[in-house]
Amino acid sequence: MEKKVLTKHPARKDGVNISKKKYYAIRKSIVKCLRKKDALTYTGLAKTVGQDLKARFEGSIQWYVEVVKLDLKARKIIKGIPKSKPQLYRLISK
Repeated sequence: MEKKVLTKHPARKDGVNISKKKYYAIRKSIVKCLRKKDALTYTGLAKTVGQDLKARFEGSIQWYVEVVKLDLKARKIIKGIPKSKPQLYRLISK
């Protein structure tokens, strides 16, 4: 049986159970992309993650990027930049 991860939502809504393997692949790619680019829109993030994972990923990369992006926001790993249109996302420095 495949292991799952229950994601979090920044608005405290219900999370989604997704494959642990897919969660960590997308999470690693999002963090890597934001380290290289500093800040990206959702569209830029989805495109960059898609290029990073290429054909090694099964499923809708856009959907998984959205779910994991929300989880990373809830965990305070990334943040949206206020007043940016379209919304930009960046890593939170620790």
